[in-house]
Amino acid sequence: MRDQAEQLRQRIKANNQARPTKLVTVTSGKGGVGKSNFSLNFGLGLIERGHKAVLFDVDLGLANLDVLMGITPKKHLFHLLEPDVTVWDIMEQGPGRLEFIAGGSGFTQIMQLDDEKLDLLFARLNPLQGYADTIIFDTGAGLSKESIHFMLSSDEVILVTTPEPPAITDAYAVIKMLHSRNPAVKIRLVINRVTSDREGKMTADKLAMVAKRFLEMEIHSLGYVADDSHVSKAVKQQRPFLLAYPQAQSSRSIRSLVGQYLEISSKAEIPANGLKGFLARLKHFIR
Repeated sequence: MRDQAEQLRQRIKANNQARPTKLVTVTSGKGGVGKSNFSLNFGLGLIERGHKAVLFDVDLGLANLDVLMGITPKKHLFHLLEPDVTVWDIMEQGPGRLEFIAGGSGFTQIMQLDDEKLDLLFARLNPLQGYADTIIFDTGAGLSKESIHFMLSSDEVILVTTPEPPAITDAYAVIKMLHSRNPAVKIRLVINRVTSDREGKMTADKLAMVAKRFLEMEIHSLGYVADDSHVSKAVKQQRPFLLAYPQAQSSRSIRSLVGQYLEISSKAEIPANGLKGFLARLKHFIR
C-alpha cells in the first residue's frame, strides 16, 4: 500500500515538475499570538483553493501542530537518517488532506549533524520539490538561531502578531533582525485576533510605518483574522477551525487572506530555486 502511495506521489511530482515550490516560514515575535493555529488553517485554506500545501512543524521543543490536529506522528524528520526511510514514510495525513511532517522535539540536532548526514537528510527531502506548491514551516516564536536560519532561507516570511502593544513590539524586533541580516527579505504581516478590520488595519499600518521610517523597508499586510470564540472551541476539539466551523468569522478571514496571498503570489516573480535553493541556503547558515 505504501509503495502504491509513493508511486502516485512520484507521478504527481513528475506531472508538476515545472511548477516551482515556494518555501514560506510562519513566525511571531512572541508566543501566544496564534501562530501555529494560523499556519494550520492557512495550509487548509490553500488546499481549498486547489493549491498543494505541505506543513512542517519546526517549533523547537514546543511543537503543537499535532495537538491542534488531534494526531500522533509516528515518525519525524530525523527518521530520514535511518536506512531506507523516505520522505513519504515520515509524512502524516492530517485533516482536510493537509500533509504534515513533524520536526521532532530534538530539531536543534540539525545544527550538530556532520556533512554526510546533513546531505543525506536534505537529499531525502528533495522529492518534495515539484510535489508541493507551498511548503509551510511553522517555527518557534521569537528569535532563536534556528528560527532565524529558516526565515532567512525561505522565499518569504509570514509574521503573525496581534494588536496588543507587547506583540507589536516583539514583531518589530523580528522585522529589525531580519532586515539587518538581509535587507531584501520578504515579510508579510498577518494581524490575528482583531475585533474589527479597522483595528487590524491600524495595527498593520503602524508596523509598516515604523519599518518604513527607521529601516526604509516596505512591509505589506496579507490581512486580518477575527477574534472569534469558534477558534478556542475548535482547539478544545483538536480540529482546525476552518473545518470545524467553516462559516465562522475566523474561517471567512482565513479564506480572504488566502485569496490575497494567492493573488500576490500570481503577480510576484516566482522564486527560481525552490526547495533546492532553500536547502542550500539553510546549509550555508548551519555551516
